[in-house]
Amino acid sequence: METAAITPTLRWTGDSIEIIDQTRLPAELVLLDVRDVASAVDAIGRLAIRGAPALGAFGALALVVGVDEAQPDSLDAARELLERLRHEIGDARPTAVNLRWAVDRTIDAALAAQELISASTDSDNGSAGSVAELRRRLLDEALAIGAEDAKACAEIGRLGREVLAEATVIATHCNAGRLATAGIGTALAAFYAKAAAGEPVRVLAAESRPLLQGARLTAWELADAGIDVSVVPDGAMASLIAEGEVDAVIVGADRIAANGDTANKVGTLAHALAAADAGIGFYVAAPTTTIDAAVPSGNRIVIEQRSPDEVHHAGGQRLTPEDAKAVNPAFDVTPARLITAIITDAGVLRPPYGESIAQALAEVEPAGSGTGRC
Repeated sequence: METAAITPTLRWTGDSIEIIDQTRLPAELVLLDVRDVASAVDAIGRLAIRGAPALGAFGALALVVGVDEAQPDSLDAARELLERLRHEIGDARPTAVNLRWAVDRTIDAALAAQELISASTDSDNGSAGSVAELRRRLLDEALAIGAEDAKACAEIGRLGREVLAEATVIATHCNAGRLATAGIGTALAAFYAKAAAGEPVRVLAAESRPLLQGARLTAWELADAGIDVSVVPDGAMASLIAEGEVDAVIVGADRIAANGDTANKVGTLAHALAAADAGIGFYVAAPTTTIDAAVPSGNRIVIEQRSPDEVHHAGGQRLTPEDAKAVNPAFDVTPARLITAIITDAGVLRPPYGESIAQALAEVEPAGSGTGRC
């Protein structure tokens, strides 16, 4: 557990964001210093930083980077800049709800606070002091988002350990660990909690094609933490489940609809179908910030379509015929009916999800709180 915390996935240095370049793992541990908006958007787009909660924490900090880069000379100019960044950063990846949610929350909180300050003083709105105060408010909100995610991860790990108390061999898909969050992870947090308690756990990590986040990232961080992990081809997991080799499946999420339908890395649906057929539990672990109550069901979730080159090429070589086309959806949607429970920082949610999700959101986000999730 301690080794897994040596190098944070993302860190505010004081004037930049330091992140692990996840495209270089596991061969190299390379740190990137992000100091401008173009670099931040590029890091999001090419998956140097990925995972819904991590994207949220990173996107919020990228707003501060954007203000530092542009150096607006008035509060009005800063407002115009932030409205541009709301879309440039917030919409850099469409499926993961945390990114736009965190960007909206950070901007809205900082501007609301600044308006109150400006209204209560006689200072000129165009003063450098006003812009500096706005920046401070942005940074405070961004850091709070990261701290809240770390706390949520710890709670998800605690609850996940309880839910998986009788499970030893557990399958997962993609990467929902410390590399995907500002804490110890969501789905993988349960593994860390079980290992810390001295409970036996063996993880089967699906490759997660085409970018192999399971093979490269999940396997790397679990092995780094001393947890027993085996990489399984995506297409082989169903047969292992059918043969009784798997006790349970737990995955993360990039967006959860109001009815419990869940978008996660493409390939997740196949594991859920296999788990249902075998009669084993299929669990989703995610913070409540990943729930998008404005989306009623999974068929309303926008699925990111990535470059066909990610399918055509591997290791710098083309694998497919030149005349062949490729389809490359980044995510699929698992229907709520296939999900045994959703493990969140607000508790373990069970069917009917329309009711349990609404209740959980009401508890963590009282009416009028204005966080922007809905």
